[in-house]
Amino acid sequence: MRKILLLAAMIFAFAAPGKAEAHAFLLKSIPAVGATVKASDMLRLEFSEGVELAFSGIDVSSGAGSAVATKNVRFNGADHKVLLADLPPLLPGTYRVKWHAVSVDTHRTEGDFSFTVKP
Repeated sequence: MRKILLLAAMIFAFAAPGKAEAHAFLLKSIPAVGATVKASDMLRLEFSEGVELAFSGIDVSSGAGSAVATKNVRFNGADHKVLLADLPPLLPGTYRVKWHAVSVDTHRTEGDFSFTVKP
């Protein structure tokens, strides 16, 4: 009888549907990846699923590697898939955005991209 119960438990464990593991991937940004813009006072990152603001972040640096102060990183209202960050006035040049996001299911993703501000 024990063998039958053990076999039934094993079959159930392998037959049960697994938990889907998702990650918050960057879908689009403003400024867009690789874009050339006249000016930008805000950064907008849209992810494939909701993220945890307390465990996610955005770093911006100039082409020379100087940090650019991002302010007021926040959700776009009730949409936890979109992070917004205010930027100071940017001088012409190339800027690199490094981001990391922890999705609501606790998986971490990260990435980077650049955009250019033209004179």
